[in-house]
Parts: sequence; C-alpha cells; structure tokens
Amino acid sequence: MANQINENLRGGQGQVLDPETFRDSVGTMEQSGKRKWVFPRKPKGKYTNYRTIVAYFLLAVFFILPFLKINGNPVLMFNILDREFYIFGMPFYPQDFSILALGAIASIVFIILFTVVYGRIFCGWICPQTIFLEMVFRKIEYAIEGDRNKQMKLAKQPWNAEKIWKRSLKWGIYIIISLIVTHFMFMYIVGKEEVLKIMKEGPLAHPTNFLVMIFFTAAFYFVFTWFREQVCTLVCPYGRLQGVLIDKQTINVYYDYKRGENRAKWKKGEDRKAAGKGDCIDCHQCVVVCPTGIDIRNGQQLECVNCTACIDACDEVMTKVGLPPGLIRYATEEEIEEEKPFKFTGKMKAYTAVLVGLWVALGVLLYNRGSMEAKFIKPAGSTFVIRDGRISNTYNYTLLNKSNEKVEVTFKIEEPEGGVISYSGKNKILVEGDKITKGTINVSFPESLIKLSKQNITIGVYDQKGKKIDEYQTYFEGPFKMQF
Repeated sequence: MANQINENLRGGQGQVLDPETFRDSVGTMEQSGKRKWVFPRKPKGKYTNYRTIVAYFLLAVFFILPFLKINGNPVLMFNILDREFYIFGMPFYPQDFSILALGAIASIVFIILFTVVYGRIFCGWICPQTIFLEMVFRKIEYAIEGDRNKQMKLAKQPWNAEKIWKRSLKWGIYIIISLIVTHFMFMYIVGKEEVLKIMKEGPLAHPTNFLVMIFFTAAFYFVFTWFREQVCTLVCPYGRLQGVLIDKQTINVYYDYKRGENRAKWKKGEDRKAAGKGDCIDCHQCVVVCPTGIDIRNGQQLECVNCTACIDACDEVMTKVGLPPGLIRYATEEEIEEEKPFKFTGKMKAYTAVLVGLWVALGVLLYNRGSMEAKFIKPAGSTFVIRDGRISNTYNYTLLNKSNEKVEVTFKIEEPEGGVISYSGKNKILVEGDKITKGTINVSFPESLIKLSKQNITIGVYDQKGKKIDEYQTYFEGPFKMQF
C-alpha cells in the first residue's frame, strides 16, 4: 500500500518529504536523534466519545475493584512475594501453577489471534498507557495550558510568571495522580487492608514499603509527564509484533489513498473529480490530532495505536466541505486496494470462534478445578510395623482447602481394597476455608495383601456429603518377599 501511495505522490504533490525513507525514522525524533515533542490537538467526534466512555468505565473498575470482595476474598490480587493469588475471589496457590500457565498461554494466543483480525484496537481503546495518558493526563494538560496552539506558545515562551504557574500546577496535579494510582496498584499486590495500614502507620514504620512506593510513583510520573508516547514507539513490543501479524484482511485505521489522492487544497464550488483531485484537501488535521505525531496518509506505521483521533478529525472536515466521511476509517488493506465493501470474512469468524473457545475452555477449567488438594507423604526415615498379622505405615497428610467454605473430610483407601485408616484424633477432619490443615494417619493392610516391598496405594478424600473431592497416590512399604 505504501508503494502505491508513493507512486501517487511522486507526481509533484510532495506531501511526503521523503517517501522512500520516512519509515526509517520514528515520528517523534529529529534526524539528529533529539526528541520531537508532540502537541496533539484536542480530539472530538463520535469515536472519541465512545473511547471516553470505555476509558472511564475501565478507570472506574480499576479504582473500585480493590474495595470489592467475593466470599471475603479480594476480587483480584497478585501477591507474588507471599504467593497469594485471587482471581474473581477464587484463591490460587503455587499448586495451581499449571492452570495459571495455561491461562498465560491462552492469553498469548488470544493476543496473536486478536491482532491478526482486529489489529491494534487494544492499544487505542483498552491499553492502560493510552487510557491514562489520553483520558487523564492530557485532559488535565488541556484544562490548564489550553489546546495545541496555546501549549506550543507556552513551551516557546520564557519562564515568566504565567509559565511557572501553569507548569507548577500541572506537575503538582500529576504527582498527586501518580501517588494515587501507585497506591491503588499496590492494593492489587498486597491488598487494600495492608496498604491502608501502611498509610496509617507512616513511612517510619515501613521504610522499605515507603521507598518502593516513592520509586513507582516517580516511574509513573516520569512515563506520563515526559516519556509519554515513546512508551508505545520505543518500549512496547506490541507495535513491532503487529508488523508480523497483520495482513491485508486485518482491520486497522487506514487512509483511503485511492479516494484521497491526488491531494489538493479545497476550493469552494470546484469539481474536484473533473480537476483530477482526490477528496483529501491536505488540511493536516489528521496529523495535528495524532498523539504519536505521525501522518496516517503515509500508510500503516508502528507508531499508530489506532486511537481513531484522525478518523474524527477527517470526518469533521469532510462534513464541513460537503464530501463523504470515511476517508480515514476502520478498514482492511484489501478493502482499500480492491474498493470492496468491508466483509467479516470466514477467517475472521473462525479466529473469533477460536478466541471465544479459548476463554470458555479456560473459564471451565478454572470453575472445575478441585476444591481440595491432598498429599500423603511418609515421614523421612520411617518404616513399616508388623503387628497382629497387619502391616502399618505412617503418613503425614496436608490438606489445602481452595474453597471459601469449611469442609469436613474423611479418608478412604481406594486401591487396593482391604486397607484400614487410623486417625490420630477424630475420624473426621475439619478444614477451614482457604486454609491448610496438617496431621498424621496410620494405614494398615493384612500381610497377605502386601505382595511387594513398595506397593502403590491410592487414598481418597471425601467431604461430609460423601463426595470424593480429591485422591492421592503414594506407596506402602512392606517386608521384602522373594518372587518365584
């Protein structure tokens, strides 16, 4: 597509300064390597309104979730240090690593397939970097410093009273927001109660926590005050990943070069088709609203995060001059090249079905995971005992109740038959919800049933309703017997 654009531009219009090499540099850097600061115009339009609704909903979820509990557990918490994990109120343990690993694999596959079909919609609509930058920090910047032209003027003027006041106010608010966001982020790691406790007791009581909090606040402040869009263009691997994932059937934000070229300024009452001019009036509004400083008319670029600001800006101009909107729109490259109406292809339907299937399968796996995990291990150095014609072995049991309700359990020898279990206390063991219970049992078999010096046995765990909730295979020791 870029080659076709370049061919259209070589005729003398000259909108691309160097159509052969514009992809060799990042739009936010000068040729010398110096940072080129981006001053995007405040966007407005249909897609901006939709994105604002989505962003505020996700922000509300982010700030509300730490205060919600399901069955007394946090909705989401990832305490890596203490190995405590909660997803939708369900506790997860290191023993559930296989499920979490499968979830990670499913997420990676989801990202790949999602990108193949829908491009970088995630970046423009859901990514936390985009949401915080565009819907929080930039809105504060617009409110204090004004729109694009006023910001550029303020950046160039000397450090007088106006500039000092506006910059100090903006940076001060940014620091407060960074502190708030960091505290909420830590609520997802150590829990709301722990964060509130640290805040109440002060930095002197928790110097390490305080320093970590300051570090992450500074990092957050640095990213959204200075680094900004360079996170997307220089750090985030997703922009480069999409280059090998998208194809001509991928939905992305595209400029319809067949309709837009040749570009020319707008003249009222002119028949542009008769004059050999395209619908693009070269107003550059799609460029000035871009938060990553690119010209979408140059074709697909890794800096584009599909934020739709250029769509709204172009549609506004097209409406004003009486031309059809959609010169820049969500489309596929194939749709632009072949001038066919967009169609949800069989491949897109198949990929979407796979995406849904992946998450359904993961959800079923999470829902059906065992509520109890039991282990029966022989103590180190222990051996069997023969008494009254029976062989006995001692086992230390560990019961992990993964549910939020207390469970009364009993044990049973599943295989081979004929085994008897003797408890050190009561025959029924009470395991509190989300707790670990340990103890000791003795397992005995008649001598006639033990044929091997080490024989596999299976111990079942049953709840108070008689339902088997777990089983564990271990070994039973007996005297060595010659086999003939």
